Amino acid sequence: MYRFREGFYSDVRMEERFTTSIRYRNGVLEESRQSTVKKAFIRVYDGKMWYYASTYRLSAVQDELDKLYAVATPDENIGESPVVKRLQANRETVIKFAGKCVRNVSIEQKRKLLEDKFSAAQSSEYVRMFVGLYSDRYSVYEFCSSKGADIKYDMQLCGARMALALADGSDNFSDSEGDTADSFDKLVAQFTSDKIKDFAAELENFLLHAKPVQAGVYPVILSPTAAGVFAHESFGHKSEADFMLGDETMKREWQLGKKVGADILSIYDSGAEEGSGYVPFDDEGTRTQKTYLIKNGVLTGRLHSAETAADLEEEVTGNARAINCEFEPIVRMTSTVIEAGSTPVEELFSRVKHGYFIKSYKHGSGMSTFTIAPNRAYEIVDGKIGAPAKIAVISGNVFETLDLIDGLSDRAEIISSIFGGCGKNEQFPLNVSFGGPYVSVSKINVQ
Repeated sequence: MYRFREGFYSDVRMEERFTTSIRYRNGVLEESRQSTVKKAFIRVYDGKMWYYASTYRLSAVQDELDKLYAVATPDENIGESPVVKRLQANRETVIKFAGKCVRNVSIEQKRKLLEDKFSAAQSSEYVRMFVGLYSDRYSVYEFCSSKGADIKYDMQLCGARMALALADGSDNFSDSEGDTADSFDKLVAQFTSDKIKDFAAELENFLLHAKPVQAGVYPVILSPTAAGVFAHESFGHKSEADFMLGDETMKREWQLGKKVGADILSIYDSGAEEGSGYVPFDDEGTRTQKTYLIKNGVLTGRLHSAETAADLEEEVTGNARAINCEFEPIVRMTSTVIEAGSTPVEELFSRVKHGYFIKSYKHGSGMSTFTIAPNRAYEIVDGKIGAPAKIAVISGNVFETLDLIDGLSDRAEIISSIFGGCGKNEQFPLNVSFGGPYVSVSKINVQ
């Protein structure tokens, strides 16, 4: 297809992306648009530097390649480069979603999915504002390289969300509830009026009855959503190997084989999981795989691009990703999941005399120290979920907290979302997913 020159490694990544975005505020349509965009990202590597170009004109790809060759320096031994050796030459077509493509669903049907929930969104007398969102994306990727790679695959997500803001005098509370699926039919089945009505009732209970927590150290149970964001923010980012390049302190802290958590704890990252982290190949053409970051409490792996794998003398994992064809691929997560344990959920709660259950979150962050700002949280009293609690933040040292995990439920959930995503190096939002079981931690700082 393209004239790749000797003495260089080169690849071309192309995407055709269809998207829909719909937004209602208090029942009034504010946005309803669809678009299709085609882009290409071109790379040339001469053994010392990467050279990049991006274009909307797919007919200009060869011209962009030739311009990059003109400024790079050929290397007759480019095939012996540790980076180039790690780049795969997969040849495969993986088309999963063409038969149920969201492009074939009318925009009127997509708007109706939200409109049918307006009554449920206003089922509490305390609702002062509601915002309904719908978004979808269908992408077809093509990738080829000078090593002979020839890949084509598709990805699809669609999602609906209802955000509610409630008020009672000067008191207010807000949160959102939604679903993401890989087909419109699945989304319709999941995103129901009953779910939104129950959600509104839960927020009303929080508004009227939530009490401030007394700061201290408590046992905490994290929901699969909260456990997932903990795994993503506090551990997943530390597993991205580009953080270690040139940082000897980080390399020592992050030495494979080191005991970093409780024996029952295993965390993995995988692009093969269905949902918003699904991707069969990364943006360097590497086949994605299941990579254990922690196995039975021991640090066993990290996430790589070809460049970071070469630098650390390890193997690629399929985690070189970009948000679109305007950006170079960097090391990013796909689906980061705490593996399920063996304890029934009810038994986890029964062990807690007095603590807290973190059900949903506003935001989270962390590298060596993590913080999670809960949104909906409940007191646990004598093994039972009690009254709603106002918690500003839970926090702790990452490694200490991993070691304090004392129970994992026997089922795990993977949380997907098309709304927002992961941000890194100005590449936001990247679709990822995360999740896990219900996670019991014996001690966490609660404020």
